[in-house]
Amino acid sequence: MRRVVAVALLAAAALAQVSYEDLLSADPRNWLSYSGSFHALRHSLLKQVHTGNVTDLVARWVYRVPGANRLESVPVVVDGVMYISQPNEVYALDGRSGRLIWQYQHQPALQNGPNRGVAVLGNKVYVGTPDAHLVALDARTGSVMWKAKLAEASDGYWSPVAPLAIKGKIIMGIAPGDHGLNGFLDAYDSETGARIWRWNAIPKPGEPGNETWAGDSWKTGGGNTWLTGSYDPELNLVYWGVGNPAPDFDGEVRKGDNLYTESMVALDADTGKLKWHFQFTPHDVHDWDAVEIPVLVDAPFRGETRKLLVQANRNGFYYVLDRTNGRFLLGVPFINHMNWAKGLTPEGRPIRAPAVIPSVQGTRTCPATAGATNWHSPAFNPETGMFYVAVMEGCGINYKSRDTFRPGGVPFMATGYVEDPEAPWQAYVRALDLTTGKLKWEYKQIGSKRYGAGLLSTAGGLIFAGDDQGAFTALDAVSGKALWRFNTGQQITASPVAYSFKDTQYVAVAAGSNVLAFALHKR
Repeated sequence: MRRVVAVALLAAAALAQVSYEDLLSADPRNWLSYSGSFHALRHSLLKQVHTGNVTDLVARWVYRVPGANRLESVPVVVDGVMYISQPNEVYALDGRSGRLIWQYQHQPALQNGPNRGVAVLGNKVYVGTPDAHLVALDARTGSVMWKAKLAEASDGYWSPVAPLAIKGKIIMGIAPGDHGLNGFLDAYDSETGARIWRWNAIPKPGEPGNETWAGDSWKTGGGNTWLTGSYDPELNLVYWGVGNPAPDFDGEVRKGDNLYTESMVALDADTGKLKWHFQFTPHDVHDWDAVEIPVLVDAPFRGETRKLLVQANRNGFYYVLDRTNGRFLLGVPFINHMNWAKGLTPEGRPIRAPAVIPSVQGTRTCPATAGATNWHSPAFNPETGMFYVAVMEGCGINYKSRDTFRPGGVPFMATGYVEDPEAPWQAYVRALDLTTGKLKWEYKQIGSKRYGAGLLSTAGGLIFAGDDQGAFTALDAVSGKALWRFNTGQQITASPVAYSFKDTQYVAVAAGSNVLAFALHKR
């Protein structure tokens, strides 16, 4: 570990103290978690930057993260101090200038994929590592407070997940299911690092759901938990999406629905006990992880105010569930090109189109395995009633073979897919009506054929989005009209945040190897 100490900045960092009440209130001056709030709306109440002055937005500072290539980390900001991560490293920056306060370097420095961010609670910063540990750092100095081992890195496990901090607990997921490694979700004591509970995503013999796996296929079933969930403090339920079964493309060796892969699960936050589940894609053979962010909204639905959970799923359907019991309320496509399902049953089960499954010769499947959306966060604006999501239209050619599980983190996928060169590959930002899924507007990301960043909604009537060409754009939340654009020069694959300090609102995003912060031009 290496620390850089600057007296003035360290004084600001010393104020970094985040209580559970702070997380509950989600003061818009800070951005205290991966999704900005427990309900994962990604909606900031800040409105100093708005539709009328966003054209005056300029870059205030840029910090280049040493050795970074494609940052996927979402900044967390506490009282003007920003925490940003990449695999094996955490940086504390002055949110006003981008100056480095301290840097943590984890050892051993394995390289197993991205890191999507940190959590904060009390005076600690929490981060997952490529060698499957959860590390607690002193928020003021970057010193290690404790470490907890999630799983054996030698087995192939690692953790790209931004932890979720709730009352006295740090909730942490794991990867990768594509290696046939069974997933789980853990809760750790925020002060000591002691594990409080573990929920296993693949049920063992004698447990409910094991009957959905043929023979011993459950032993290498996958179902990892590699993206951050959400939390309802009133119901005391943690909501988390579960990834694909393994092997990904050969379903013949794991006949059955394969619970709890491709499911949304609701867990008691105190015990980890499963309260309900909803499976989006039973017996998935397309690698459509259902980990996309669950957004929690209380809203009228068909004449009755209900506690809703909404998700735009990688399989191309937009879902509305009752988050108290998991009951299916609505499911509609949010993409134009879909050929794998003809619709959903009244219970929300897909009505599969015949013969759209992977084959030796290759089968055209829409959406592609990359999904109609993916890890890029959606947003919800309570004022417009719209759900905003980064979308990709495109198809893939899915292939199947036979594979054998090998320990040690070896891919167990039974082949894969290629992009269909004849498909109309195109990235969009789409605005959907929350309770009907009806398309309200779409913004075509010019020149972009892949996912951009996740989205940010603000009370200034704006939606901020990025794309794979490096464009960072502000859209009118009501109409979708582009109002402002900045070329970052590098691919954006992270989600933006908003915060304020000393009466100045900032919007920040990671782009390629850089972190950029924007504010209104000083006149």
